[in-house]
Amino acid sequence: MKGIPVLHVEADGIARAWEESLVALHERGCNVRSEYDKPDDPPSKDATMIITIADPLSEPMIHRDFPGGPVELQEYVMEVCEGIKDHLVRDPDDPHDTRWEYTYHQRLFAYTAPTLEPADQIEVLCQKLARTPHSRRAQAITWKVWEDNDCYDPACLQSIWCRLTEEQRRQVLSMNVRFRSNDAYKAAFMNIFALVQLQKRIADRIGSLTGRPVEPGRYVHVADSYHIYGSYFREFEGRFLGALRKRSFEQRTLRYADLREMMEEARPMILEKAAAMGKGTA
Repeated sequence: MKGIPVLHVEADGIARAWEESLVALHERGCNVRSEYDKPDDPPSKDATMIITIADPLSEPMIHRDFPGGPVELQEYVMEVCEGIKDHLVRDPDDPHDTRWEYTYHQRLFAYTAPTLEPADQIEVLCQKLARTPHSRRAQAITWKVWEDNDCYDPACLQSIWCRLTEEQRRQVLSMNVRFRSNDAYKAAFMNIFALVQLQKRIADRIGSLTGRPVEPGRYVHVADSYHIYGSYFREFEGRFLGALRKRSFEQRTLRYADLREMMEEARPMILEKAAAMGKGTA
């Protein structure tokens, strides 16, 4: 193949799929430099990646070797699904405002464009599928061409697309997610986990609108550039690949069901932390 390789992994659950995607990338990705490299950094390992997760809510959902812990994972879910850090987004009309360029929640649930009121794209998506389950138009986007082509850190997540199918008298919600750029080792697991939680919330919302239960179906994660930065090859090879050699899959993973209560109990602390962030930086 000429150019960047296209890799595809498929697994039942999140933990297995993420693990297999990293192995495939490490073994079959190409070497490409990035805008963030320091002069002495080796090039990144890179590929276009398609990850298909057949049953995204199946256990074990959590991989022990993602760079974080259960509380950090809960915080990220709340950031993406509930917008606990939307107050950190900078005012585009204030050149001295140094806060974040975006949050995914803000782009998905309160997308703004010149002269238009903020749009809740996720609610529109849910309403559309509640009316027309087979619609191919139920999507939400993040890219703002008038801002993101020139900003330093544009959104990596680009779009979410959903569709309902009728299977054995059940409504099943499939979801496709596309990233233009995805840090495979440091970010992708948390991205996928949080977006699967969003998939479940979308399914529940459509169910409440139609009066019929909706089950989350397969989740597909597409990353145009799925990469491991050369600057942390040593950490990745020592921590992640080392664990593959030393521990079984059961030892490398955790059940979300066993951690859910503890993660939910962390919500007040996480909300307090988020509220304190960004004070005085605007």
